[in-house]
Amino acid sequence: MIGSVFGGGRGRPWAALCLAVLACFAAETASAADCPGHPDAIGTSRTIVVDPRQYPLIGTMQYGKTLPLEDHEVVLTFDDGPLPKYSNQILDILAAHCAKATFFLVGSQAHANPEGVRKVRDAGHTVATHSQNHPTGMDRLPLDRARQEIDQGIASVTAALPDGTAPAPFVRIPGLRTNDGIEEYARSKGLQVWSADFPADDWRHVSAGRVYDLAIQRLEAKGKGILLLHDIQPRTVVALPRILRELKARGYRIVHVVPATPERPVTPTEPQQWQLHPASELVAISRWPKIPKYAAAGAAALPAPALSDLDWRSTDLGARAQRRTRGVPLPRQTPWPRQMTLPPEGTLAALPVPAASLFKITESTRVTMLASAPSAHRTEGAAPAPRATEASAKLAGKLRRHSRSAAAQPPAPDTGHPAHPPQHADGTPPKPAAPGKKNARSVRVAGLKKR
Repeated sequence: MIGSVFGGGRGRPWAALCLAVLACFAAETASAADCPGHPDAIGTSRTIVVDPRQYPLIGTMQYGKTLPLEDHEVVLTFDDGPLPKYSNQILDILAAHCAKATFFLVGSQAHANPEGVRKVRDAGHTVATHSQNHPTGMDRLPLDRARQEIDQGIASVTAALPDGTAPAPFVRIPGLRTNDGIEEYARSKGLQVWSADFPADDWRHVSAGRVYDLAIQRLEAKGKGILLLHDIQPRTVVALPRILRELKARGYRIVHVVPATPERPVTPTEPQQWQLHPASELVAISRWPKIPKYAAAGAAALPAPALSDLDWRSTDLGARAQRRTRGVPLPRQTPWPRQMTLPPEGTLAALPVPAASLFKITESTRVTMLASAPSAHRTEGAAPAPRATEASAKLAGKLRRHSRSAAAQPPAPDTGHPAHPPQHADGTPPKPAAPGKKNARSVRVAGLKKR
């Protein structure tokens, strides 16, 4: 594109571009230093040419990017005009200071006052758009209605210009009330959506002194950026001269922004410059000369280590260990892996058969059946245990006493039970169960305790 604009050989377009940029800077510097009749004017320090398609969303009040400004640079913007009573006064104040600004005009205002649109353009300011009817909640409108507001606003401002030229592809949504659908539609039309970096709240019911204080305080807090004002407010007319004088006294500079055209190339910038406060090291890197790509020389392949180099065992390992311990050296072990003798395939190992004596269990002599005759648990020729004999004698005496008491009692009536009740082996009937007694005495029989 640059070659088509300037023509000629390969070196001529760059030379022409450099001359054009230098001429533009010289003209802007002269206008800032030489403002006829106003030696104290702040002027316009430089002009930035931007491509709206490169950065379609700017202004840190809503977005992560802003204009590529240097420290202490300010861009003046005015919304909601043109309104002859106040907009003309704003134009006169800017002309007295030789300061250029960007005006976001409302379509209905441009239709009612087309002469005001031409005055903004003829004064050298940038003419942009601000919707057709300035809806207060444009983000809540249906997307078709929001698109219509943008398109009609551009058409009304274009119709107000005498030669039919279109305004700059800059748009600001009323109240900054935008959404993803509006931003995507603006991007599809090649528009750049402008927010702001700090406002002065001049649309509120505040005094002109308050507008001045907010503008200076917020600018000092950010150091640079886009200032949002309104050219239809009387408080702005009063505060603007004081703001411009204070900006010059504090060392601030006014920057004018225009869109790129085939005859006006984009101002070269780096991505970091579109941030409000980029990291200092990134800015320094962006200004370093670009190093062209080059092919690195191939490095020689290093030899691969042999397996023997990876063995931790060495011939003098035993000697070093002997010198450290000063003891008797141990015989060296066979290096890994050790050789093992394996049985032939198919050979099963024969396990030894366990002896029969392993399964014999010795019976305990402490287990004795209750109420059994001593002879039943004795072997021939074996004497009974002393405690078992004593217990058996006591039990026999109790059984004889029970038989005598049972004989003295009268016979029980016939209840249908068998006539011959069960008896012991010696002919004596069994002792009836006695009622339970509290704290009954314990009787130990054959090593077992019975209650």
